Amino acid sequence: METVISHKGNSSVLKEKANKILGVNLQDAKISKSYLSVAFIALLIGGTLGLLQGLNRAGLLELPSWLNYYQVLTAHGLLLVVVFSATFTIGYFYAGMSHTLGGLLPKVRMMVWIGFWLKIIGVVLVVIPVLMNKASVMYTFYPPMAADPMFYFGLVFVVLGVWMACFGGFIQVANWRKNHKGQHLPIFSFFATGVFVLLVGATAFVAVEVIFMIIPWSLGWVDTINVMVARTLFWAFGHTAVNIWYLTAVSAWYVIVPKVIGGKRWSDLLTRIVVIALVIMNITGGFHHQIVDPGISESVKYMHVFMSLAIGFPSLMTAYAMFAVFEKTARKQGGKGLIGWYKKMPWSDVRFLAPFIAMLAFIPAGAGGIAQTTNQLDQVVHNSMWIVGHFHLTLGMSVAMTFFGISYWLVPYLSKRVLTKGMNQFGVVTTVIWTIGMITMSGAMHTVGLLGSPRRTSYSTYFENATALSWDPYLIFLAIGGTLLMVAAIMQVYAVFNLMFFAPKGETEFPIAEVEEGEAKTPYWTERWGVWIVLMIIVVAMAYVIPLTDFIVNAPPGSPPFKTW
Repeated sequence: METVISHKGNSSVLKEKANKILGVNLQDAKISKSYLSVAFIALLIGGTLGLLQGLNRAGLLELPSWLNYYQVLTAHGLLLVVVFSATFTIGYFYAGMSHTLGGLLPKVRMMVWIGFWLKIIGVVLVVIPVLMNKASVMYTFYPPMAADPMFYFGLVFVVLGVWMACFGGFIQVANWRKNHKGQHLPIFSFFATGVFVLLVGATAFVAVEVIFMIIPWSLGWVDTINVMVARTLFWAFGHTAVNIWYLTAVSAWYVIVPKVIGGKRWSDLLTRIVVIALVIMNITGGFHHQIVDPGISESVKYMHVFMSLAIGFPSLMTAYAMFAVFEKTARKQGGKGLIGWYKKMPWSDVRFLAPFIAMLAFIPAGAGGIAQTTNQLDQVVHNSMWIVGHFHLTLGMSVAMTFFGISYWLVPYLSKRVLTKGMNQFGVVTTVIWTIGMITMSGAMHTVGLLGSPRRTSYSTYFENATALSWDPYLIFLAIGGTLLMVAAIMQVYAVFNLMFFAPKGETEFPIAEVEEGEAKTPYWTERWGVWIVLMIIVVAMAYVIPLTDFIVNAPPGSPPFKTW
């Protein structure tokens, strides 16, 4: 929708009407732009650290004495997995909720701003000990390695910031439902609700771990810590976090991409069922990250494997729905033949190309996840570079590339600017470079992992060991891929800030696809969020109450803090 409105003088009323017509509330846009700016600054810094890490891991770069590999690894993981992903997700969903729910309530705006500054304070507190080499505990940051207490206090502020944003979203949705009784929540805000529920659920685990276990331990108030409980609480968070970013990407696949290609959404009912299924099942399955750990019964591991694999069903539903949309839309536009219809897809439009490649990447990424969830196969790849390659496929391609594609319409929409033909072509080139870089790097990681190269270690020949030396050619490709990714990251960050501040003025649509004409009405039971949250809690209790009770009652010997760097 493009609308031109002329108004003279200082009429704030006309500005307010313009915002409503165009779907842009300037106060709300400022919130989303702030979150997105932090996200892409984190991408730039985290990407730079990732390049240093990759070059060092390949044996091509010796880091200076004041900066070690594990500092770089810790900062790289936290900046990209926590800061980039979380801030983009919040900025993106708040833009959509403002658009679909009629603008944010003043108290919600205040809550989101408080959340923003809590996260900024938290990131600063986390970064200081990392820079001082007092917190090289890696992304997982669980015992027995211990960081400076300031690091953990920073994590608490980050979690509090996330919670403020989530509860602000709940208030906004509750207000809309109060004023629209009996109506279905707009699909974009339905996705936002699911993501915010999962964010609260996931971060609750890590908050308990950090506040009640790690901080007293790191301060010396207690001598030892129950490592089994701490690791379990972390992976209940870590397993869910990855799927939260995935669900965020899925929201764009279902809601945005069909509109970009000129099509309709595939089944409103199926879409809402996918969200509900992912919310109910997502937090469980964390033990599959501990599938080779001792101290966990086989029955518990089997249960979590089943729960992890269950997430594959909504993913398969998504794959069917998306390719059905692509084919149906292409055929309406004149596409012919069994596969010839694909020629009608807008391959030159970065808003489609980036998320489409992201969808394709999830096929091998999901297959790799199944391998890691299978005990016998995980024995081969666990704690190897395979895991790092898998993680970069899921987050670095399926999620990040979807976020990149979103940015080419979301940033102009928020900034009242337009995506030019030249910047679109620039985005296509950026997408291609990122794709080649990620395939090269991730492919090398998967391969060298199968050959035994460990993860979480800096470069070593292990005293010129023949096996370790055989990894070097693959590690060179890792470095080449990392270099290409750095180039693409710089280009992507440039594109975002160009679209935010320098692109031509104009109106950009928030592209939300409509459902097919004549589609059956979606049953109202899909709106029973209280029921879905209760079911989620029941499933979580099934997964964690018994093993956590066992770890506490039959606690292993506690561990004192260790500094291994």
